[in-house]
Amino acid sequence: MLAAAVALRVLVMLGYNTAQLYWYDSFTYLDTAIHMRPQGAFHPAGYSWFLWLLRPFQSVELIAGVQHAMGLGVGAMIYLLLRRWSLPGWGASLAAAPVLFDPAFLRLEHAVLSDLQVIFLVVAGLLALMWRREVSTRAAALAGLLLALAGLTRTAAVPLIGLAALWLVLRRTPWRRTAALLVAAVLPLAGYAGWYAQHHGRFALSGSDGIALWARTMTFADCSVIRPPAREAVMCPNGSVTDAASEYVWLPGSALNRLPGNRFSHNELARSFALKAIAAQPLDYLREIVKDTSLAFTWQPVNHPKRVSLANTFPQGAWTLPEEHTLIGKVRREYDSDIQGLSSVEPFGTILAAYPYPWFLHGPLFGVILLVGMIGAIGRRRAALLPWAFSMFLLVGPVAALDFDHRYVLPSIPLACVAAALAFQKRRQPVVDV
Repeated sequence: MLAAAVALRVLVMLGYNTAQLYWYDSFTYLDTAIHMRPQGAFHPAGYSWFLWLLRPFQSVELIAGVQHAMGLGVGAMIYLLLRRWSLPGWGASLAAAPVLFDPAFLRLEHAVLSDLQVIFLVVAGLLALMWRREVSTRAAALAGLLLALAGLTRTAAVPLIGLAALWLVLRRTPWRRTAALLVAAVLPLAGYAGWYAQHHGRFALSGSDGIALWARTMTFADCSVIRPPAREAVMCPNGSVTDAASEYVWLPGSALNRLPGNRFSHNELARSFALKAIAAQPLDYLREIVKDTSLAFTWQPVNHPKRVSLANTFPQGAWTLPEEHTLIGKVRREYDSDIQGLSSVEPFGTILAAYPYPWFLHGPLFGVILLVGMIGAIGRRRAALLPWAFSMFLLVGPVAALDFDHRYVLPSIPLACVAAALAFQKRRQPVVDV
């Protein structure tokens, strides 16, 4: 299976003339890597540090190549962890299959996006925690560091540190090991927040948490129920309607974008309003989370928002960059002069376009995998508890904080596969090598 996965990735590298770059995410990541200054909007700088390490090579194609190797590493870690817990080789291989062969994961690997790095770091942290019967102090500290780096790559991963610490407590692990995990995690997070404060005047990991949560509330907020103070009333829904919560961040007519100045300068005001809205309408908030999370389990993919066109195969054709944005030219000059739009290369593009991967392996089957993992998490052995908790949080957390996105579902899939496989594990503890 690993040999076939390597061959597939070689085909992807041959099938496209460059890495996939998205406006505006890819270019802000690359710009942060060039100037090493934390961005004041959505993205923390963890992924940009990785891009900075590769900057001397001045090649976005190399970024894609390294990420393809990381994708293989995720599959290998899943296999090794499950074999460690006495799963048969075929069972461990089956659990690693989605991340090795699903086009959605390979397309992430081939794109300048942070998702693959988050998956790699979280799976590595899980491996450190579950490798031995008793979690050592070093393993706990390593896991804390890896999960902190995942959180600095995407802030949605930060709460996984708390879940890992709670798991150690439930296992009655000596307190020093739990403390080692927390210290190893908190130190880099605090250091980054201090660096962020130097540039943006606020001790935080990003400047968008309030904006995101405000957008989430726009699908249900009723100011006659919330009764916000006059200062926050300007954040109430103003009649502008869109089909997805995240769209309110960018909708020109939304209450946020009618305020003077940059939208992210109103982050504190947006957070305050959002918290009041959730406190006043908790059941409405919960309803929206359940409704949007359910989009992950449909038999056919649902466009969310509707302007997004979804595909569960490899694309074929050519895609240009929006050259009107000055940041693209700036990044091209300072990071890779050969940055260009993506196009498929024949005959490899045709071969990839014919590669089948039915959607139900994402949707209904993913729901079954989560259900099996839940049974393993609450059963007598509870070996699946930690990977299942990680998977569920990575699935629901982004929906609760902002909105559903099919791309945001992907980090939870490898962890759900690990949990489901561990539900069938016969021994209570992993084997221990001598």
